[in-house]
Amino acid sequence: MSELHHTPAPDATSNDALQQAFDATMVADGTIEPNDFMPDAYRRTLVRQISQHAHSEIVGMLPEGNWITRAPSLRRKQILLAKVQDEAGHGLYLYAAAETLGVTREQLVDDLLDGTAKYSSIFNYPTLTWADIGAIGWLVDGAAIMNQVPLQRCSYGPYARAMQRICKEESFHQRQGYES
Repeated sequence: MSELHHTPAPDATSNDALQQAFDATMVADGTIEPNDFMPDAYRRTLVRQISQHAHSEIVGMLPEGNWITRAPSLRRKQILLAKVQDEAGHGLYLYAAAETLGVTREQLVDDLLDGTAKYSSIFNYPTLTWADIGAIGWLVDGAAIMNQVPLQRCSYGPYARAMQRICKEESFHQRQGYES
């Protein structure tokens, strides 16, 4: 993963106090914000998780985007356009959350392109029929909602706030998939 840029604690005593404050926040189910102290392992894990999530949102819009011109009706085309636009926005929200951890969007995308970073493998399957698009919306987005709702209460503030907005839109996507 790309190098993270942050300022280390000045000395061991100070670092111990910062670690204790971090641990107390975690025990109290508190929120960590970008300027708060966080251990390097916590920061690295967040970068990996948020970037994988962002990449999955961006890559996930590609199979559906291929069907925009072939949607069976103007109404379905309009819905699919809105969904693809939403998914792009989700990726951007998540890239912005990752950037608060000291990585650049360019680093994140480079890591995806060189294979260092991953995305959800479900998007590697072909979408050969309109029914595949419905299945993505109903089943894949439904499963995503189950995984993402708890993230609205995660310990990292920017990620939790991004997830609150994303989860509202994912519910719309699941409903549209069911109706397809």
